[in-house]
Amino acid sequence: MTHLFEAISAIMKNFTDEAPKPQLHVGEVMDLWTAFTAFHEAHALYQIGLNTTTDKDLQHVLRNALEGSISDTRRIEKLLLAEGVPLPLVNPKKPISEPGAVPEGVKLKDDEIANLISAKVATSITFCAQAMSKTIRTDVGLMFFSIQINLMKFAAPLKNLMLSRGWIRVPPFYSPPGAPERE
Repeated sequence: MTHLFEAISAIMKNFTDEAPKPQLHVGEVMDLWTAFTAFHEAHALYQIGLNTTTDKDLQHVLRNALEGSISDTRRIEKLLLAEGVPLPLVNPKKPISEPGAVPEGVKLKDDEIANLISAKVATSITFCAQAMSKTIRTDVGLMFFSIQINLMKFAAPLKNLMLSRGWIRVPPFYSPPGAPERE
């Protein structure tokens, strides 16, 4: 347990240290750019979901996802601009439309929306962990850690909704040869 406290103490010391921050290295810039772009793509996915679903619970999840993602994206944008890094081009915000006006051949089903979001969130959680492990700057690492925590807080209710609606897609179970039968 001592090692955990020592690690947290070292991180906090680096974060509160008055020493000037080093310039971002190319890996940090690339990870920030990638996150900024991926989160903007997620905004489009959430907006498309809101334009297609009539499920109130899924709409609530989508609104929370969009709000949280916009907040995290703004933090990344603020850091990039403060460091003099030009922002990548992103797609414009999707216009609002009525779910009933979307043709069936184009409309995503609720389980498709939920599974796309779930996959996007899982990928983003993993990406944040990788970016955090590569950064030299404590402030960048803590930002990715904070974003990762936000994503995990969002992922739990999404998973519960998916389980309750039968939307979750589970890979086949594996039983090695010779293993006892499960009931």
